[in-house]
Amino acid sequence: MTTVYEDSADSFQKFSLTCDRIKATPSKLEKIRILSEYLVGLKDDKDLKIAVTFLSGRVFPPGEVEQETNVGYSTLWIVISKITNSKDTELSRYYRKYGDLGSALEDLISEKITKAKNSGQLQFSQTLFQKSLTMSHVYNCFLDLSKSTGSGSQSRKQQILSGLFSNITVPSEAKYIVKVLTNEMRIGLVEGLVEESVARAFSKTLPEVRMANLIVANSGMVAVLARNGKLSEAKLLPLRPTNYMLADTAETAESLFLKFKNSPMYSEYKYDGIRAQVHVDSGQVKIFSRNLADITSFFPELEAGTKMIREKNSFILDGEIIAYRGKPLSFQLLQRRLRKISRSNNDAPIKYLAFDLLYSNGSALIQEALGDRVQALRKLTLPEPVMGFSEQRLVSSAQEISDMFVESKNLGYEGLVVKDRFSPYTPGRRGSNWVKLKKELDTLDVVIVACEYGHGKRAGVISDYTFAVSDGSQLKVVGKAYSGLSDEEIANMTEIMKSLTIQDQGYRRIVKPQVVLEVAFDAIQISNRHDSGYALRFPRIKRIRDDKSVKEIDSLDKVKRIYEGQRVRV
Repeated sequence: MTTVYEDSADSFQKFSLTCDRIKATPSKLEKIRILSEYLVGLKDDKDLKIAVTFLSGRVFPPGEVEQETNVGYSTLWIVISKITNSKDTELSRYYRKYGDLGSALEDLISEKITKAKNSGQLQFSQTLFQKSLTMSHVYNCFLDLSKSTGSGSQSRKQQILSGLFSNITVPSEAKYIVKVLTNEMRIGLVEGLVEESVARAFSKTLPEVRMANLIVANSGMVAVLARNGKLSEAKLLPLRPTNYMLADTAETAESLFLKFKNSPMYSEYKYDGIRAQVHVDSGQVKIFSRNLADITSFFPELEAGTKMIREKNSFILDGEIIAYRGKPLSFQLLQRRLRKISRSNNDAPIKYLAFDLLYSNGSALIQEALGDRVQALRKLTLPEPVMGFSEQRLVSSAQEISDMFVESKNLGYEGLVVKDRFSPYTPGRRGSNWVKLKKELDTLDVVIVACEYGHGKRAGVISDYTFAVSDGSQLKVVGKAYSGLSDEEIANMTEIMKSLTIQDQGYRRIVKPQVVLEVAFDAIQISNRHDSGYALRFPRIKRIRDDKSVKEIDSLDKVKRIYEGQRVRV
């Protein structure tokens, strides 16, 4: 079979080949040149928006699609095994080589086609190549995936994916279908380079492109506005999410206090919940998470409560959703709500604690001082018990910060965020105007019982470690960590894990329990994922304990004691 290379600007093949060219060069300037020339060639605004959205590491523009595709590795694995007629062991071999499923699929398809051609059996390649894919067709298939919910949805998703893969014209198309769906582009194209490419393609300055993207958080839309000379229309508007302002970190109250030039400053509790923007316009409500996903349907009581605010016809709040019943409840209860399609009376009650006002009745407030925004916010009448204001007060010393930190922890919250009262709201930026103070809960000595190969830059090395504590003569798993070790330590651990392997499951290995780690964590929660019945929240490796044997690891009883001693627990 002769491969036909598609010159059409809107073809997915051209997108894929462009991505390969970008990945192949280490030069940032060359990456920008290649991408800008590709963007100029996209004549249709819709194709331009889709391409830039994909290149920015998203399937859909933020706020424009209610449901994500919800296609995980397991679904892709099943489909890939079927379309390539490959066994799990064969697919695992390719996966271990690259550390991402897209590249594994490309290599697997290429080898299958070569073998089919050499043997004179073209049936495999003929079943794959039917018609060329366009950007719009791929995007519409992704939309169909997002709409496939409920009974039979997995079967429907597999059918859609099989249809997509059957229409590829070069193996790299299959690779980038997977890479876009799994948010694993990894072609050396960070968002900043996409912005530079848009600026070069449409003769705009980088600062104006970057500012527009920070405000509307939609790189595809910004590219279309840039081409049409309408970047001035990139404004903060209700029902369209904006990037969140982020906080720097400090280890102590003293070091935090020294970061600020202006005193007094606002200090507020750091809540253990979901950061959320609440948007209202003409009676319509939308709620967006920190990753700009629309989560309105998961919190119907918050949507209903927001509609009861009568003082403003349109506004945007920034705040935190927490599980709350007279006192804070476990974050785990909040997570469960995000995994459910329908609500029930057994759901944990929630409360939205607002701490900032970004927009009010036709005017963006992000350039106003925090003190003025807070004053405007406090004039709203928020409907209890589903909404309220965060605890905010002025502090003037490290001692006051330390005292309020202890108060926050005693109430079951995570710590503090301290803010310059004169600071504007800077979307998408982390700086010293907001600084958080948060301490880890405790550490445990644990032993590694299983491990997995990493992704991307960690392809080919074992970097994910499942660990356990002792329970009498048994070991019980309490978590998994993949952060905290240096590249040199990971390389060394890879050889150690291979030498200790009891069972090789492909990308995962069961190992002899010998390597002891000290892990830190923020909380312990009840979990049915592990045989211990518990899971560490946000575990990270502090160090490898070469000085300790498996006989010296901590016990499940200690895990239970820490859990019972938490202020907030399930």
